[in-house]
Amino acid sequence: MASVLALLLVAGPLVLGSYWVGLLTQVVILAILAMSLDVLLGYTGLPSLGHAAFFGVAAYAVAVLSTTYHAGVWTCVAAAVLIGTGLAAAFGLIVSHVRDVYFLMITLALGMILWGLSFRWIPVTGGDNGISGIPTLLGHAGLGAAGPAAFYYVALLVLAACGALLARLVRSPFGLTLRGIRENESRMKSLGVNTWLHCYLSYVIAGACASVAGVLWAYYNGFVSPTYLDLTASSELFLMVTLGGPATLVGPVLGAGIIVLLKNVMSAYTARWLLILGIVYIAAIFAAPQGIWNLGRRSGRARA
Repeated sequence: MASVLALLLVAGPLVLGSYWVGLLTQVVILAILAMSLDVLLGYTGLPSLGHAAFFGVAAYAVAVLSTTYHAGVWTCVAAAVLIGTGLAAAFGLIVSHVRDVYFLMITLALGMILWGLSFRWIPVTGGDNGISGIPTLLGHAGLGAAGPAAFYYVALLVLAACGALLARLVRSPFGLTLRGIRENESRMKSLGVNTWLHCYLSYVIAGACASVAGVLWAYYNGFVSPTYLDLTASSELFLMVTLGGPATLVGPVLGAGIIVLLKNVMSAYTARWLLILGIVYIAAIFAAPQGIWNLGRRSGRARA
């Protein structure tokens, strides 16, 4: 099933028009973001409602550096990822001490603080008007005006790299420790594991991957606004992980595809697309409480 999904992502631009290539690009970028949250939610058991903050901050960093300071592409990319990761490191010192609903509420509060800052810091962020005029990634790199398919394959390559690194991480002893913390943190503490440090590093790694997604999104969309940091963005991200299947990495990719395609296709035909999306989500939760990807894997094992 994973190979079929990979084949569809690779072959999609070869047979689809520019509109659908654009949607696939959104899927790929948001899949990176959803995988980063899966490290927290699925593997560590830390439900965050402010994870889009790192995504938005990295996108803003690219926008400000490329439009106001006319920095080069590698400067923008490196600075945005470092700023997003540094912010995650700072926030992690606060949130890694708490668990469950307290973790949820503190991450929500921190995310809303950044959202409010993006609205009020008008000289830098542009306020509600956002920042436009961000150059394309390949154009900024001096490679000319390439088509949407070229940027899509760049984003797909980044998705593959992030996916491979995160897969190696969650299968390592560090990743197995994260699962142990998710299942029984007190038992892991009794075994001498520094659970706070593991949760902190998990939070920073997830923030770094979210920052990478934010960089790609800024170059893809050419525009950044405060909506990238608000509660709706984090809620949609949470939905992608839970719908696709937490603790799988591939499930969030599937969830991102479902959410993006349903949102864009249904909104073209009806103004009540949010209602339909909610019904689909409720039905999927009842049919597959552990996510669609986990349901497919269990069905495959049952047939075997």
